[in-house]
Amino acid sequence: MVAALVDLVLPTTCAGCDAPGTAWCERCAVRVAAAGPVPVVPRRPLPDLPPVTAAGLYTGALREAVNAYKEHGRHALAALLGERLAVAVRAADPGGAGVVLVPVPATAAAARRRYGDHMVRLARRAATELSRAGVPAAVARPLVALPGPDFVGLTAPERLAAAAAGFTVRGGRVAPVRTAIAAGLRPVLVDDVMTTGATLAAAAARLREAGIAVPAAAVVAATP
Repeated sequence: MVAALVDLVLPTTCAGCDAPGTAWCERCAVRVAAAGPVPVVPRRPLPDLPPVTAAGLYTGALREAVNAYKEHGRHALAALLGERLAVAVRAADPGGAGVVLVPVPATAAAARRRYGDHMVRLARRAATELSRAGVPAAVARPLVALPGPDFVGLTAPERLAAAAAGFTVRGGRVAPVRTAIAAGLRPVLVDDVMTTGATLAAAAARLREAGIAVPAAAVVAATP
C-alpha cells in the first residue's frame, strides 16, 4: 500500500517512454492497444501447455510497463496491465459465458519483495474489467509457488525442470474452482509474461493432477 501511494503522489514519468507528467501517456496507450491480442506459439511443444493468448508482445512500451510494475514498485500500473490482461482473457475465451481466473502465484520471497503477489493484483483487476464488460469473472488461488531458482539466465531445459518442481496445489483452495466450473465458468490460467511456456505448462499440470482441466491461458505479454 505504501508503494502504491508513493507511486501515485510523487511526480512521475510514463512507464513506457519516460514522457514527464503522467504514469502512462496516450501515445503508449494507443501503441499497446493496437499490438494485440495475439495467439502465442511456443518455440517447442509442451504437452501440458494450454492454448495461450497474449495482450501483446514483450517489447517496447508494454515491456517497460510490465517491468516498472513488477520490479520497480509502480503499482498504479496495475489498472492498465489488468485491463490488458482482461483483453487477452476475452480473446482466449471468446464465448463470454464467464471465467474463473487462476493466477500463477509468486513465491513467498518474491511477494515480500514486491509488497504482495503481483499476479493476484492483476487477476483481480482483470476480473473487475471483465465483469464491467458483462462477462462473469472470479479469481481463485489453488496454486502455491514453492521456493526455487530465478529463471533469469536459465536454459530452456533448466526452466522446464525448475518449473515442474515449482508449484503445488493447496487442497482447501480447489473447491472454489470446482464450484465456479459447476456454475458454468471456464478456468483460465493467467500470468504476466510467457517466455518458453514452462511455467504455464507446469501450473496447468498441477491443476490437472488435482482434477482441474485448464482449457486456456492468458498473459499480459509474450516474448517475441
